[in-house]
Amino acid sequence: MQKAPLTYQQQLRYSRHIMLPQLDIDGQEKLWQSHALIVGVGGLGCAVSQYLAASGVGTLTLIDNDEIDMTNLQRQILYKESDIGSSKCSAAKKQLNALNSEIDINTIEAFFDVNTSTEQLFNNIDIVIDCSDNLATRNALNSACFKAKVPLVSGSAIRMEGQVACFTMDENSHCYGCLSQFFSEQTQSCSESGVLSPIVGLIGSIQATEALKILAGLPSGLSEHLLLVDGLSMEFNRFKIAKNSQCAVCSI
Repeated sequence: MQKAPLTYQQQLRYSRHIMLPQLDIDGQEKLWQSHALIVGVGGLGCAVSQYLAASGVGTLTLIDNDEIDMTNLQRQILYKESDIGSSKCSAAKKQLNALNSEIDINTIEAFFDVNTSTEQLFNNIDIVIDCSDNLATRNALNSACFKAKVPLVSGSAIRMEGQVACFTMDENSHCYGCLSQFFSEQTQSCSESGVLSPIVGLIGSIQATEALKILAGLPSGLSEHLLLVDGLSMEFNRFKIAKNSQCAVCSI
């Protein structure tokens, strides 16, 4: 649903965005009218959702079926000790509404898979940010985004490493499936391999940056590249992603 244009007070609130010539008032208005779907409100999702909420993305939908555990507090910075045992979606919504009461926040307390990737879910969604923690969910999201022609910003992090890639889902463009063919399902989770807490914030911040640019109509420097981040050496490397002519999603 179309929102009313930004008020003077809202323009003042987002003035540091509006001062950027690449954004201006038109870019901020696009953010305000946008609807972003965030799948996973763990380490990555906590960072992504906060920056999108603070930036004035008008509507957020959060998907996560998990509850907050004490071990989450080390890196999932939306949550407090008093939130342990609560639904991540409900706790995240409360904190995000406290950050920005003017935006709309929807929550879906479910696990995203091929059975939940319905047309109704993707109705009026302008971008999907994948903050999930397993390959099956990422592939299911990719297929749903390709079918709906909705841009996808994918991220992952473990140990002291992370990666980000963006997929426009434009005609003849590549998709996450062109990349995931080279991956196998991760055999170890953060609980088994560990993760440095700021790494999820770093990767999530990059995801949020790319999502905001795409929503504002700016080019994403990662739309044809995979960004690899090594937090130990603090090295960033980009690799061009080639479209796979045999991809089961975008080449059929």
